[in-house]
Amino acid sequence: MAGPDPRTGWLLTERSPDGATAPHVARVASLGRALPATTLTTDELMGSTRHHTRIDLERLTGVRERRVSVGDETSLSLAVGAARDCLTRSGRRSEDLDVVISCSITKYRDDLVQWLEPTTSAAIAREIGATHATTFDVSNACAGTLTGVLVANNWVRLGMARRVLVVSGEYISRLGTNAARHVRSIASRELASLTLGDAGGAVLVERAERGEPGITLTGFTTVADHSRLCLAYPARHEAGARMFTKARAIHQVAIADTPVLLREALEAAGLRIDELDHVIPHQTSTRAIRKGMREVSEKLDGAPRNPVVVTVDRYGNTASTTHVVALVEELDDGHLRAGDQVALVALASGLEIGVVLFTVDEGLVACHGDDH
Repeated sequence: MAGPDPRTGWLLTERSPDGATAPHVARVASLGRALPATTLTTDELMGSTRHHTRIDLERLTGVRERRVSVGDETSLSLAVGAARDCLTRSGRRSEDLDVVISCSITKYRDDLVQWLEPTTSAAIAREIGATHATTFDVSNACAGTLTGVLVANNWVRLGMARRVLVVSGEYISRLGTNAARHVRSIASRELASLTLGDAGGAVLVERAERGEPGITLTGFTTVADHSRLCLAYPARHEAGARMFTKARAIHQVAIADTPVLLREALEAAGLRIDELDHVIPHQTSTRAIRKGMREVSEKLDGAPRNPVVVTVDRYGNTASTTHVVALVEELDDGHLRAGDQVALVALASGLEIGVVLFTVDEGLVACHGDDH
């Protein structure tokens, strides 16, 4: 691989931002997740709406159920739970962490108290005992966790850190609770809020041993013309916030732009789409994911070796944690094996589109059960 593509700026593992050879390779060493104990079905949620909508949300979105906090979990507790799960699986100690990056949209503690300072990353590090770690927060909507992976990848490649924990906790289902008071029809701009679920996710990024596979490419593009297609505000009459989304418009933009950007990322990495074993997109709805993948396959003249990964039917859209929730599921079920090429595709309000390409190694598989 020759370095960053001069047209796109996709950043390859072997190169630093200025184009010089990077001395190290970063790998995805472990993953962790935390899920609330309470399951809320779509039928239950739609049964709670103030207005008689006649909306068949499960048919529209494919979301059958999602995990939700009923006040027993917050953004912080979910993040801490995912961090501990990640470290336990990896066999690493919290004292071994050089950096902790928090990437959540929601920053709730004490139920729905939104904390900006002190930072969530500092609180997570304190809770898990990462007493020597540098901490900071990154905010990039639903692309937050993968943006944290981009930062961690760069720090590790350049020798600025050896081991970085990227973590997020999303207590975001309250947007759905609030939306249920206002949604009247499928034209409602709060309809997408009804697909949300809560979860924590963590990714341990660390220096790979010489010759080991790792993260091949990380890159993000902002299509700022569409920044107002999804906006959230503090609620006036309910606790928490409300979110307003032009879902059809976002879907159309994603369908148009994602294949172009994925092609550029694969070309920069020297890969074809049929060399990918797994593609894990942001989990919005089953219909949008499968239609989007058909469009990608048509425009890139090929398809990944396995069907696109879908978990939104069981967990809903868990915002910045969706890729981690799906990765843990795939690893625990034995669907990912050492040597597999994985593409994580982010789609977030902004409009932000990103790609992380990495190779699954034996150590990652072992963290999730070596009998796979």
